[in-house]
Amino acid sequence: MQSQDVAQRPAPSSPAGPVVDVEQAEAALVEHYPRLVRLAYLVLPPGLGRSRRVVTAHALTQRALPRNRTPAPVIPAQSTGRDGDPGYALVRLQVLRTALEAGLPLRRKAWPKRSQLPPLLPQVWGLKLFPRSGGADELALDQRLSTLSGPARAAYALRGLERLADDGARKVLTAAGVADPDGALLEADGVPAQYGLLDSPEFDPCSLQARPTDLMRRRQHLKAALAAGAALLVCGALLGLPGEGWGPDGAAAPPYARNPAAQAALDPAKLTRVDPAAWQSSARTDFSVWPARGDLTGDSALLRRALAVWARPGERVQVSATPGTLSGGPAGPPQLLYAGTVDAAHVVILYDGLRLARYAEPKDGTQGAALDFARVDGADRAEAGAVVLGRTDGNVRYLTAPWVSKAGERDLLKPGSGAMDLALTDGVTAPLASPALRSGPCTSWNVLQLADGKRTRLLSDLGELVPVRLTSGRPGSPGEASGAAALRTWQPYACSLGTVRSAGVRSVNAWAFNEQPLPDASGSAAWVCTRAETWRGGGARVLAQFHTPGGRYGAVAAKAENVPACGARDPHVLAGVLWKSEAGTWYLLAAGSRRTASIRATGGINGSARSSLLTVPGEQGARAELKGTLRDGRSLGGLR
Repeated sequence: MQSQDVAQRPAPSSPAGPVVDVEQAEAALVEHYPRLVRLAYLVLPPGLGRSRRVVTAHALTQRALPRNRTPAPVIPAQSTGRDGDPGYALVRLQVLRTALEAGLPLRRKAWPKRSQLPPLLPQVWGLKLFPRSGGADELALDQRLSTLSGPARAAYALRGLERLADDGARKVLTAAGVADPDGALLEADGVPAQYGLLDSPEFDPCSLQARPTDLMRRRQHLKAALAAGAALLVCGALLGLPGEGWGPDGAAAPPYARNPAAQAALDPAKLTRVDPAAWQSSARTDFSVWPARGDLTGDSALLRRALAVWARPGERVQVSATPGTLSGGPAGPPQLLYAGTVDAAHVVILYDGLRLARYAEPKDGTQGAALDFARVDGADRAEAGAVVLGRTDGNVRYLTAPWVSKAGERDLLKPGSGAMDLALTDGVTAPLASPALRSGPCTSWNVLQLADGKRTRLLSDLGELVPVRLTSGRPGSPGEASGAAALRTWQPYACSLGTVRSAGVRSVNAWAFNEQPLPDASGSAAWVCTRAETWRGGGARVLAQFHTPGGRYGAVAAKAENVPACGARDPHVLAGVLWKSEAGTWYLLAAGSRRTASIRATGGINGSARSSLLTVPGEQGARAELKGTLRDGRSLGGLR
């Protein structure tokens, strides 16, 4: 129904461009293969399902190679970069054309097009492949795109993914056989222009997760081919009838093997349950001393389903895991942290010493379940303060540690407004607004405030199972971000937490490493470095940010990943920014940490200073290379 706007006639011929050899088209296809597959995935009808769309997108892209020399279409918007390559223009047009054809309805009196049939190649036997899950914004965009027709999705992808203006997109759509390109562009206007999200893993069919298909069902089908009658009886007995609610194993796949260790890990009676007072005398204060809480801790059927789904998630289970977290079954009986009703779901949280696993199923008994994993090895008392129980209607509920005596909600953008108390019921908080679920401009950033004895800590939801701990201060000895000075430090930079959403982040520290007088005597600007550490160790992300007086938000001056800068191993940083005064004069402002002895700028702007601050007149768009020297003589490069 969504693809009726695609012309049912041969695509109109586009103006003849340069003739493209097969070798030239192949080079363009190989070089830009990930982008072409992503384009096909976005245009294909959502009704195919994520796994079928992935395989079909790869098949259509691989079949886009012409058989002989072919004239390339002439698109006015193509002038530089990959858009100036006629080979790329040719294969892109073919990918778009066949992706639109795949959404056409089958007709009784006409042979189906090849793109409308399940692809013969590529095939991955025994596995289901689908892109990694993105955040709430990506999911919302995917849902909005699913309501568009095929030509409208193509128009949105050409605008956002290919950066084509409307004239160029209109010509590409016409060349691809769309009967009403203006209507497609107008329909695409109904979806917010969140083009940056199209580059996320949610829409990347080249970065995939793999899950097994139903192994027992495949084995049974093989037997059925050898002995049809007997195998059909076995399949009927094993599969049962639909519509009878949850079976003993719920949404789990059939068991792969039976051995004593595997059976023990799936036995609800063998779950580890910790005494409620164990944390008060234990040498460890992490998830291992959390007691089992919730109103369903005695529901053996629910616990068995959760364990079975963890060991072998079936086709109806949505599985997600933070980066660097394995999603396999437990090696032995895990520890039960929670089993209860959360809003409209039954939720079970389990811990195996390295990971947290959250199982959720609809409490109305409908089929389907969700399974989320988070790596928590090495967690300390501060990082084991809370776990996300569920997210609903833009809000999030937490299960807090047994040592938490009080919970509150605080807006990081309003450091002076205080915290609003949250009710705690058996360790479960009342719902609070989640910044991870918000779309649109960043006007607030609500965090969870926990009281632990005489300490107060702040945790932020970033779309994962474990909230992120927020700290402030010099790397190597940061403090909690709950004090008045730390809250003022975090205020302009709270919204930058969105850049590390769903990245497996363990903690984020904000360090005000310098303060710089502005050359127009309008006050001093603050330099702050935020470093996000991950549970897996690698992938730390560093942002050097610049904040002028009166500004609500900090500006990112430099960023880097997997560098020691601004961390405990190397607590130094150097960054610069081009700044325009109220008088219209441009300056290069650079700052290093306090132990920086000198800074030199070369390249588009030249200058030096024998201090940790540098101010040099510059020009708009100029680029400079920064080098610094520490007091002990070591060199310091600019963050990039």
